Amino acid sequence: MKITSIFASVVLFFVVMSCSKDENYEPVIIDEEPQISPVVFNIDEVPYATLSEYNFFEGNIANQEPVYGVLPYDLITPLFSDYAKKKRFIWMPEGVKATYNGDHNIFDFADGAVMIKTFYYDDVLPNFTKKILETRLIIKKNDTYVFANYIWNDDQTEAVLNNNGRFVDVTIEKDGAPYDINYRIPSEVECFTCHKSVNQTVIPIGPKPQHLNKNFAYQNGIKNQIQKWIDMGYLDANIPSNITTVVNWEDESADLTLRARSYLDINCAHCHSDGAHCDYRPIRLAFEETEDPTNAGICVNPDEQIDNALIHIVVPGRFDRSVLWFRLDSTEPQYRMPLMGRSVKHEEGLALIETWINSLDNSCE
Repeated sequence: MKITSIFASVVLFFVVMSCSKDENYEPVIIDEEPQISPVVFNIDEVPYATLSEYNFFEGNIANQEPVYGVLPYDLITPLFSDYAKKKRFIWMPEGVKATYNGDHNIFDFADGAVMIKTFYYDDVLPNFTKKILETRLIIKKNDTYVFANYIWNDDQTEAVLNNNGRFVDVTIEKDGAPYDINYRIPSEVECFTCHKSVNQTVIPIGPKPQHLNKNFAYQNGIKNQIQKWIDMGYLDANIPSNITTVVNWEDESADLTLRARSYLDINCAHCHSDGAHCDYRPIRLAFEETEDPTNAGICVNPDEQIDNALIHIVVPGRFDRSVLWFRLDSTEPQYRMPLMGRSVKHEEGLALIETWINSLDNSCE
C-alpha cells in the first residue's frame, strides 16, 4: 500500500543565501506553520506506473502547479535541449535532507529525494499550443539514483512510465518561421551515458550550489534558492558564507570568459570529467577546472583527426579552426557535441562560443 509522507517544518535561525559570491549571508528568523505534503511516496514501490500516482501537482497535472513540499527551482545557466523549456522541482520525505559537498559538487542527497524535470514547448505550430513531452524523475533509492521517465499522452492528461525512449516530431516557431525538431526522449541507457560518474555510479547533473545560488520567485515571495531549500528542511545549513557561482551565459553584462565557461560547464562537463563518458578526451570542462586554459582545450591537440583545417580543440582567435566550435556546430551524430540531448544547433550558444574563441589572444606559442 502506498504511504502518504507527512512533511512538516518549523525553521529557526538559518543563514540567508546570497546571490553573489562576494557577499556574506546574514542570520534570519524563519517562522513557518507546519504543513503536510500530500505527495504519495513508498520507496519500496517507486517508480510508479504513472506520474499522477505521486500526486506532485494540484488539479490538472498538465498545469504543473506543485503541491506543498514540491519545491520549484531553476539553474543559473540551464542545459540546452533542442529549445525545449523545462520546469524543475525537488521533493523529499519528512526528515530527509541533502548536505553540502562543495560549491561545484552535487548535493549529497539521502534516500527518498526526488528530482522532477518536465520538458515542453509552448509555441507548437500550427496553433501555438503548449505540448508537454516528458517528465523525468531521478529518485535516490537504496543509496543509488534510479531513472524514471514518464511520456505524456496526446491529450496531456497523463504521463506513463517508459524508459525505452522515443522520437517526437515537433514544429515550433523560431525567429518568425516554422522550425522542425526531431526531439529525442532518452532511453534509460542514454540517461546513464550522460549521468555516469566515477566507478560507473549514476549522479544528477544540475543541483549544485554553483548552479542554484540565485533568487527565485516563489508564490510567497522572492528568495535565494539555497536558503529556500534550507527553510524547507531539504538542505542542511552547513553552507559556507560564500559560494563560487556560475553566471548566466545570456547575461551580456557578465564577463565573456565566465559566460563561456558557464555554458561549457552545464552542457559539456558531465561527459568531459573524470570517470564520465568522455573521460578519455584531453579536456576537462567543469567551471572550476576551466580557469586553466589547457582544460578548456586552448592550444590543445585533438585526440583524433577530423579535418586538416582543425588544428586545436580551441585555436585562439580562430573559431573556424577549432574542434570545439566544429562539434557544437555539427548536427551529424558522429561529430556533434553534446552527442545526446540535441539534434539541432543551439545558434545562440554557438555564437557565444564563437565570440569567446575569437576574443582570445591569437597565439599558441
